[in-house]
Amino acid sequence: MSKVVVGMSGGVDSSVAAWLLQQQGHEVIGVTMQFGQDETEGKPEENEGCCGPSAAEDARRVASQLGIPFYVMNFREEFKNHVMNYFAEEYINGRTPNPCIVCNRYVKWEALLKYGLSMGAEYVATGHYARIERLENGRYSLKSSVTARKDQTYALYSLTQRQLARTLMPAGSYEKEEIRQMAEKLGLLVAHKADSQEICFIPDQDYAGFIRRQAGHVPEPGNFVDTKGNVIGRHKGIIHYTIGQRKGLNLSMGRPVFVVKIRPETNEVVIGNANDVFTDILICDKLNWMAIDGLHGEERQVTAKIRYSHKGAPAIIREIEDDQVECRFLEPVRAVTPGQAAVFYEGDYVIGGGTIR
Repeated sequence: MSKVVVGMSGGVDSSVAAWLLQQQGHEVIGVTMQFGQDETEGKPEENEGCCGPSAAEDARRVASQLGIPFYVMNFREEFKNHVMNYFAEEYINGRTPNPCIVCNRYVKWEALLKYGLSMGAEYVATGHYARIERLENGRYSLKSSVTARKDQTYALYSLTQRQLARTLMPAGSYEKEEIRQMAEKLGLLVAHKADSQEICFIPDQDYAGFIRRQAGHVPEPGNFVDTKGNVIGRHKGIIHYTIGQRKGLNLSMGRPVFVVKIRPETNEVVIGNANDVFTDILICDKLNWMAIDGLHGEERQVTAKIRYSHKGAPAIIREIEDDQVECRFLEPVRAVTPGQAAVFYEGDYVIGGGTIR
């Protein structure tokens, strides 16, 4: 069987993934990629996610239990350049980024592949809830996980054909409850560890503080305006808002109001009614095709997801320019948000996606 380098985050999913690959006869090597604080810096946060010091310690203990070699790699510089700087710049420019998507493609997978190949490994593996298939057309595609509510294909849509060809995701064929049961039977110390929920490099969720430290400044307070351009109040700075937001606006309008647009060029946040948050069209760029190699001038009906928690909605996609796709929904969808991803599915398969403009 093959030599496989498993990215171990210290959580139950990647821990069981390593064991499953062992059971399949693979030679398994565990690796934790550290992106955050140094193990000697301060006290570990309880919910620090996949890139903190306690994550590496948990992964090390699991590797010891499984009897596999284990290494810690430092990719702080790559993480800072590709993820942290990107996150801050996107918010400053009035967009709402998804840092996990960027991290997956440009840091985690590239780091794992580079390390794995240097170790003579044929594959890398993770504990993500997704499946990979090679289709009849020869291309590799992500397929939705057996665990629908934990499916992570949305956050992985930007992986390249080269990366998919070298990746194994054994957890995607199981329900989450099955994964935990396996961990229990094995006596793994992470069997009941809570899933990471927040952005790993901002454990206190103080986005403004992080952006100020990362970029050296944050946008100043400015005007709330209505959809006609009338000034209706003052906002704290555009980084505090996202499309569709209702809470925390501190506006006394006598009715529910929502953020419908952010204008960094004028430092304005546009406020509207519930209906103003719906649209039937979006444009995305920075495309990555997966099950197909492009639209080649054809329109295609798909199910489009506009955020991780979105169930998806029927839509027609077509190319409008080089590296730009128009996605027109059959019925309006709520809170299309620049900076997030639009990911296109046919059945359970990801055909591609891009960044919402």
